[in-house]
Amino acid sequence: MNCQDMRLLLHAYLDDELGAADSLAVARHLAECADCTRRLRALTQAREDLRGARLYQSAPAALRARIEARLPRATLAPRARRRGWSMALAALAALFVIAAVLAGWQTMRLQRQGSDALVAEAVSDHVRSLLPGHLIDVQTSNEHTVKPWFDGRVDFSPQVKDLSAEGFELVGGRLDVLGGKQVAALVYKRHLHTINLFQWPGHAAAAAPPQTRDGYHVLAWNDDGLRFVAVSSVADSDLEAFERAFRAQPAAASEAAH
Repeated sequence: MNCQDMRLLLHAYLDDELGAADSLAVARHLAECADCTRRLRALTQAREDLRGARLYQSAPAALRARIEARLPRATLAPRARRRGWSMALAALAALFVIAAVLAGWQTMRLQRQGSDALVAEAVSDHVRSLLPGHLIDVQTSNEHTVKPWFDGRVDFSPQVKDLSAEGFELVGGRLDVLGGKQVAALVYKRHLHTINLFQWPGHAAAAAPPQTRDGYHVLAWNDDGLRFVAVSSVADSDLEAFERAFRAQPAAASEAAH
């Protein structure tokens, strides 16, 4: 795949509309091409800017002044003038209420679309990781080997925790791409099930509820300036137990034990 092919597929990749094979080909090209990675980041930033845009705007004072100027004054009797004022103000208030409701609905719709897109991409990444040879770049159960492996590969320090006492075995980690960003992916095992834990710097505007997509359970949370998304085919109660165990163990504990 070359950069010209990427231009045709980049929007579909960002919207998670590609099949597993095309998504994998795009991800591999992005890992090697700085120009296409910058183009994907620009598209992702534009989408996030649109989602974060303030769509609600108060009516300017000039508009209020023009409305007031057009209201009849001297020709109306005092009672009619008051009634006219009341009707105008009621109409103006109704317009503001309608605008606020539409803006709120639009904001919620965009946030929901953003959350759904992230979940779909996380599930797609999880499924792709299960293909032979794609799950792990560094294979070890030692968090003190996994964590330094990411040094120089991502621009943040990921949280890596040993949860074997809680029944979740760390088996390694790898680099992945989620939401147009390069992220750290930790891999844990629960019996025969794989749990992918994606993490990257950021903070979601609102906590996302647990979701299930294509049979996979997804949990997302924020902690210490990082965003986390866990995906697995384990029972939803087991994935919730994984989240509790991970969040309960302080990030500094593993460093202190080193």
